[in-house]
Amino acid sequence: MSKRALVIVLDSVGCGDAPDAAEYGDLGADTLGHLYAGIPGLNLPSLESLGLAGILGRETSVGIRDRSMAFRLTEQSAGKDTTTGHWEMMGCPIEDAFYTCESFPDDFVEALATAAGTGFIGNRVASGTEILKELGEEHVRTTFPILYTSADSVLQIAAHEEVFGLERLYDLCRTARALLDERGMRVGRVIARPFLGHDAESFERTGNRHDYSLTPGQTVMDRLRENGVKVIGVGKISDIFAGKGISESYPTKGNAGGMEAIDKLWLERAGEDRFIFANLVEFDSLYGHRRDPEGYASCLMEFDAWLGGFLDKISGSDLVVITADHGNDPYHSGTDHTREQVPCLVIPGEGLRTGEMREFSDVGKCVENHFS
Repeated sequence: MSKRALVIVLDSVGCGDAPDAAEYGDLGADTLGHLYAGIPGLNLPSLESLGLAGILGRETSVGIRDRSMAFRLTEQSAGKDTTTGHWEMMGCPIEDAFYTCESFPDDFVEALATAAGTGFIGNRVASGTEILKELGEEHVRTTFPILYTSADSVLQIAAHEEVFGLERLYDLCRTARALLDERGMRVGRVIARPFLGHDAESFERTGNRHDYSLTPGQTVMDRLRENGVKVIGVGKISDIFAGKGISESYPTKGNAGGMEAIDKLWLERAGEDRFIFANLVEFDSLYGHRRDPEGYASCLMEFDAWLGGFLDKISGSDLVVITADHGNDPYHSGTDHTREQVPCLVIPGEGLRTGEMREFSDVGKCVENHFS
């Protein structure tokens, strides 16, 4: 009989500061805890039915679903970004932190400008939405792309889809990725950030973002593919792993598209072993970085409502894991990710012994054991 497994990563939905949070300036960060405390109407009955309230130390009147288990996972890798979290989840931890900076070195920017045939503006740490307000009009006037970074290991390039061109932006980001790799600058992701609009008040990022990641070493996904399991990425999973270990990829432009893809893929091809690995990004991209607690809470409730219907589609032989890759507390200072523990809600297939799950890598081990 064929087997199914599903891991859904709720991007940035942390559950309290990690033991080493102070080293990252994140002592006291608690994405879910602060949302529950700050948004009285936050109601997540489907997640609570899988044990969420218990690991948060909250009371709930919701009954716990049979076979479900809940854990708090602690990241062992150095970092608090998407790539680090996902790679460790799949058994490829990061011992040496990825490259970060306040601005990229002049010689690198000059080399990139020469290779791409364009100048740049920006080159500093910035919020993606704020830098559009500050430099978007200058970009439209000069056509020079906006180069920026954050506390995470990213090189981001924003450009107007119509003024600069979407494919030209993608080519530029591929050039940046190649140049970083040639110089041994271990930047986790190069991110194309296209936008539209006519002035500072109307500039808005589009859904055509694309990530160009470093390539990981051996992962659980590689081994599953070698053993005949179809590995299907939903959302930005393929980008995060640079396509490595992925059999099929279904990019999406938001959570709704991701949930729709999961529903469709879950019910297809009943005769094949398949692992669906999905990332739902809007918690992080739209609400965490923008420090919008109300939007974050609403987004969680939308997912919870979808999950309530999806739970009925899970059979006794299926494995389902719902977890996160880092935190992004909308009540915390700044606009960057927060170093937090993450929830791990598990519905194991019958006969699967998960044991105590404590680290991000236990997610991948659980998936691999399910198919072994």
